[in-house]
Amino acid sequence: MALDIKICGLKTEEAVDSALDGGANHIGFIFFEKSPRHVDRQVARALAARARRRLAIPVAVTVDADDATLAEIVATVEPGMLQLHGKENPTRVADVRSKFGLPVMKALSIREADDLKAIEAYYGIADRFLLDAKPPKGSDLPGGNGVSFDWSLLGALDGKTNYMLSGGLDADNVGEALAISGAKALDVSSGVESAPGVKDINRIAAFLEAARAADARNGS
Repeated sequence: MALDIKICGLKTEEAVDSALDGGANHIGFIFFEKSPRHVDRQVARALAARARRRLAIPVAVTVDADDATLAEIVATVEPGMLQLHGKENPTRVADVRSKFGLPVMKALSIREADDLKAIEAYYGIADRFLLDAKPPKGSDLPGGNGVSFDWSLLGALDGKTNYMLSGGLDADNVGEALAISGAKALDVSSGVESAPGVKDINRIAAFLEAARAADARNGS
């Protein structure tokens, strides 16, 4: 199975095109005002259409958003998937999935083996998981902090767990991350930036090239 890759936190046509040119098949748009990657809905609408034209899935990323906010995002941006990156419990995830009729990816924060147990409550509810590192102390952001966790922990997961690996990935370490974790899908944001919220097209290209090369070496 080909490697799934999401480049997240995009705000410009140049960045979206770079991601698509390199083979990314998910494009993430963040709707969280505390984040330097927060994007205006109308801007995201045009960028999402650009992604869809090239058969990539636009993903709307929110943090504990209420129904009204989600409804506005869905109506404006027309995402193909919702990513819930807050403290949404299984009941909330099921409710969002039912109300908006879209697949839902639930982000979970990982630091130690016991953190993986949280996945169990969402089985059969979330369509996919995004496994990210726990944010450093004092951070206002649930993701995009440029920190990673021990990838070997993911060896405890069965092969049926559909997840994207996230947290601290970049062109230099993505090969190691894939080799250790066995992940079949990746998410990157800060690792392809020149400054918080500023995507670098050369880093996007380098990341995608490194990820595909590592995937080929691993025999996928």
